[in-house]
Amino acid sequence: METLESLKWLRERNLYDISSKAALSLKKVFTPCLAVKDEKLLIVGDIGYENRNVAAVLSGAYYLAAEQLKLDAKLILQDVKSRGDASDDDVVKNLAELRQGNIIILNMSDKLGNIHQLGKSFRRWVAKKSHRFISAMSLGDLATSNIELILNAINVNYKPLQAQHEEIRQKFERAKEVSITTPAGTDLYYNKGGIKAIAADGNYTMPGTGGNLPAGEVYAPPNGKKIEGKVVIDGSSRTHEHTILIKKPIELTIKGGEITQIKGGDEAKQLEATLKWAASVAKNPGNVRRICELGIGLNPNASIIGAMIVDDKTLGTAHIGIGSNYWFGGNIYAIIHLDQVFKNPTIHLDGELLKI
Repeated sequence: METLESLKWLRERNLYDISSKAALSLKKVFTPCLAVKDEKLLIVGDIGYENRNVAAVLSGAYYLAAEQLKLDAKLILQDVKSRGDASDDDVVKNLAELRQGNIIILNMSDKLGNIHQLGKSFRRWVAKKSHRFISAMSLGDLATSNIELILNAINVNYKPLQAQHEEIRQKFERAKEVSITTPAGTDLYYNKGGIKAIAADGNYTMPGTGGNLPAGEVYAPPNGKKIEGKVVIDGSSRTHEHTILIKKPIELTIKGGEITQIKGGDEAKQLEATLKWAASVAKNPGNVRRICELGIGLNPNASIIGAMIVDDKTLGTAHIGIGSNYWFGGNIYAIIHLDQVFKNPTIHLDGELLKI
């Protein structure tokens, strides 16, 4: 559905007014996050599920905010896409028709979908075309009525946030050995010697760049398999289908960079089932239990809400990723990338306490 039909769809489901109200919060992101001038904006969302239309409402809000700022914007809503699905034809067509150096905003209940002839990787295609993008994926677990929780996390003062991110990124990048403990029982050693750290700080102003909004984490792949210890997941857990808010913590035992044991309640069983499923369908089944990322949440307006795009940005948390990391500097290829959030970390970099 292109712009007029998408706006009609929002109106018919009493979602237009919510988008209109949300647009007020989003107008401020176009300059600090994207440095918009006279580029075209292609905003792509999906229709979501019953009472879980955050992707559609957020996409409509970005379009209305752009319209109020007199920017050249187009809105497309497609059906919900999951792993293996193809993007709708009008999405691929409009992406293909974007000339060099424009802007794409994605808000998805799950995935964007396969973009056919444009390539296997959306990020690589963006870089090749010198576009810029922001994205919020896997929004389908969040009730429409809770969209304010997403907006709060987006509505931050970006200049000081970006300065803080860069300071922590530099410290994290210089570190060789990272140790993390938590009151819940996490005790993890993570070697990242020689590995670059990345700041997801909302600054996507350079051609070919893009990333999450909400922003708010510094993260890095590990140096090979040099990860040992225990992680107690007491925030939220991403499976291949959902983000689970934790009631009974999941305890992960990690040896040689790989999860060797999962203990806990129903949440642990769901994570174990996801890893078994991934191994059964993967080209590289040996990689689905690999620890691929360590990240630190830094967004003061984010909270653990059951949408990983927000949860892993929450100040006062850290997270590990399970599975693939090739697309942000690692060498692990896997069918999954699953973040697992834990609370109240104490982090030491080469023996020195990291103050946040």
